[in-house]
Amino acid sequence: MSDRDELLKEIKSKAVQHGDFTLSSGLKASFYVDLRRVTLDGKAAPLVGRVMLDLTTDLGYTAVGGLTLGADPVAAAMLHAAAARGQILDSFVVRKAAKQHGMQRRIEGPDIRGRRVLVVEDTSTTGGSPLTAVEAAQEAGAIVVGVATVVERSAAEAIVKAGHEYRYAYTLDDLDLD
Repeated sequence: MSDRDELLKEIKSKAVQHGDFTLSSGLKASFYVDLRRVTLDGKAAPLVGRVMLDLTTDLGYTAVGGLTLGADPVAAAMLHAAAARGQILDSFVVRKAAKQHGMQRRIEGPDIRGRRVLVVEDTSTTGGSPLTAVEAAQEAGAIVVGVATVVERSAAEAIVKAGHEYRYAYTLDDLDLD
């Protein structure tokens, strides 16, 4: 079984929940894809890293990250997958607001100024979180080469309209959630 097929199986069995949910976007949904049950799972997280790295490696980036919390485990998984392949890939975390103490940074991790970076997210409905991360990375002087998410709910139009390359590993159709 390929990494992609195995990850899909993990998402379907561990992350898909049915019921009445309010998404971070404020939208209502009859299902929820709780990808933290996968991105923070010891068996599934390495698959996330490999699948997302395979999906985006042609974009030529040296760092990966996004808005905390959804992006953090995805970026970390990609960092480790790259290391297992003998590659160096840094990750970064975009805070929702700059710290009010210490160095008062909004982006944590290695400096991304002047670097080609990929913004990631676990799942996106409106594109709000990854677009916020794109804006923060650009303000920090990074060159954003694209946005990638594990599961695309309905953010593609907003991300592409904002002028960004957009990649995703799975759609709701792949999860039998259309």
